Amino acid sequence: MTKRLLTIIIIAFICAPSARAQFHIGVKAGVNAGKIEGKSFKEAFNYSYLEGGFAEIGLGDKWSSNPEVLFSQTTSTTDTSFTNTLPNFKNEQIKAKLNYLSVPILLNLRLLGPLHIEAGPQFGILMNKEKRLLENGEEAFKHGDFSMVGGAGLNLNAFRVTARYVIGLSNLSEVTDQDQWKNQALQLSIGIAF
Repeated sequence: MTKRLLTIIIIAFICAPSARAQFHIGVKAGVNAGKIEGKSFKEAFNYSYLEGGFAEIGLGDKWSSNPEVLFSQTTSTTDTSFTNTLPNFKNEQIKAKLNYLSVPILLNLRLLGPLHIEAGPQFGILMNKEKRLLENGEEAFKHGDFSMVGGAGLNLNAFRVTARYVIGLSNLSEVTDQDQWKNQALQLSIGIAF
């Protein structure tokens, strides 16, 4: 029994550095330039923020998986055509602010040195219930959003720098089928891995 325990401890000691090299957790924060695409909203990107945590799970020399949990905010302003879509719309109800808890699960490929590219799906859960757009208090946006994410980053020892593009695939509108509302975002973030 003592020999087995000693053997397990020695194997764990030898393997521990490589296991730690294959798994990291960290925190990140950055800028989220987002917009709601659709004829009811202005085409401009609006700046807000994102923050959260991530994990890096090594899948070999060049590949890794990066699940994340991010809080991000998207703001948008309605266009003049919004009144054509919703006749009870009032002009003072022009802003939409959406707070999402997003869960991207990305696959990373290390290219050269610290440079890597990443892509994968993301599911967002709407945290706030936006009711200002409609006079009767109905919810204007669906509670979930499915997106695809693609981007590139640098892993500089413990520091991470990432640039991404997020494109929404699902219709966010809860009120009309006349106009598809979809999230889009450009994200730039910095992080630190432990």
